[in-house]
Amino acid sequence: MKLAVIGTGYVGLVSGTCFAETGNQVVCVDIDATKVQKMQQGIVPIYEPGLETLFERNKSQGRLHFTTNLAEAIKDAQIIFLALPTPPGEDGSADLSYVMGVAHQLSEMITDYKVIVDKSTVPVGTAEKVAAILSQKLDNSLFEVVSNPEFLREGVAVDDFLKPDRVVIGANTEKARNLMKKLYEPFVRQGNPIVFMDTRSAEMTKYAANSYLATRISFMNEIANLCERVGADVDMVRRGIGTDFRIGRHFLYAGLGYGGSCFPKDVQALSRTAQDYEYDFKILNSVMSVNALQRQLFLDKIIRFYPDGLTGKTFALWGLAFKPNTDDIREAPALFLIDKLIEMGAKVQCYDPEASENVQHLYQNQPEKLTHISFFSNQYEVLSQADALLLVTEWNVFRNPDFDKIAQQLKAKVIFDGRNVYDKKEILQLGFHYESIGR
Repeated sequence: MKLAVIGTGYVGLVSGTCFAETGNQVVCVDIDATKVQKMQQGIVPIYEPGLETLFERNKSQGRLHFTTNLAEAIKDAQIIFLALPTPPGEDGSADLSYVMGVAHQLSEMITDYKVIVDKSTVPVGTAEKVAAILSQKLDNSLFEVVSNPEFLREGVAVDDFLKPDRVVIGANTEKARNLMKKLYEPFVRQGNPIVFMDTRSAEMTKYAANSYLATRISFMNEIANLCERVGADVDMVRRGIGTDFRIGRHFLYAGLGYGGSCFPKDVQALSRTAQDYEYDFKILNSVMSVNALQRQLFLDKIIRFYPDGLTGKTFALWGLAFKPNTDDIREAPALFLIDKLIEMGAKVQCYDPEASENVQHLYQNQPEKLTHISFFSNQYEVLSQADALLLVTEWNVFRNPDFDKIAQQLKAKVIFDGRNVYDKKEILQLGFHYESIGR
């Protein structure tokens, strides 16, 4: 099949590459000429395990193409995917300006039947808004707008796309459903379902899924905070409830809360949708409050340990990305900690296997902060002369470190573990002052 993917961000690039991997002809289009040029040269602009191999193979075999020319990209496409940014506005609602802008452009270009697919995470009713824009200049027989939300987890996105546990498609006609079914059948040969529904239900499904997972995270963080007060161990509690088949073990890990490109903005957007329809979504509002509080509570542990203040202190941070196996720093807890520690007069030494460059880029226009931040290319060198180690992102490389080397490098044997990675008894026996979440 011939496909066009508009937008080469995280979702667009992974989707386009994986569609090409199953034999489709894919043209990815982006307005960023420099980025497109790099991709044409074989440079993958994001870090995602397994993506580079598929990218290189499909590009070299002529199935994956890149352009800045929208008309050229969609000319022969049967299906056009909109994988465009929908960042949160000041009020928390999703900004649809990119999606609507492209819809206006497409209305000037389409001459034969196309299925237009909202792949971006968009509020309920967006497919209808896109269709309304297209119908201003196009006959309705020339297009159908479909909702096909993505459920990709950064760090395992390639596997998630190639072997989805379900595919959700909101479509109103048999013709569009058949085209989408033909496209996705190679991905569900193991029997996982393609779930067809109306566009509004498909749009809501994406928000409901992410908001529920965010709710589980915040719930366990609340349990962790209570565990600290009553003298219980949240890890034991997690194991106890996670083996209940009605609950399951996923997204029950206490820590610094959720971050990234999806959960924060999707929870905000669903809350805003509820407000627009005059519904008080109490649980969702609490989820956001708990998530914001969790980072502050971790910071409070550090502040309590240093009663004379943090001025002049140096902290080593292990982990900058919002989660392991990605270079994505959007809404990363590390950024909150860096800002707050600097405000209190401390210096921060950072190491992350993939995300350091992105953090440096973020702070390059804030020289007053950048002078207090240093970046290292080795996980042990970053500890040199630091007063404490803060473990912020649970990369595998941090899970079984050389604690003797840590002790040698640090000025004091102090670890604040924001992800409950280490065995508390073992760390205490090694002579460290050790603080974690809910234990």
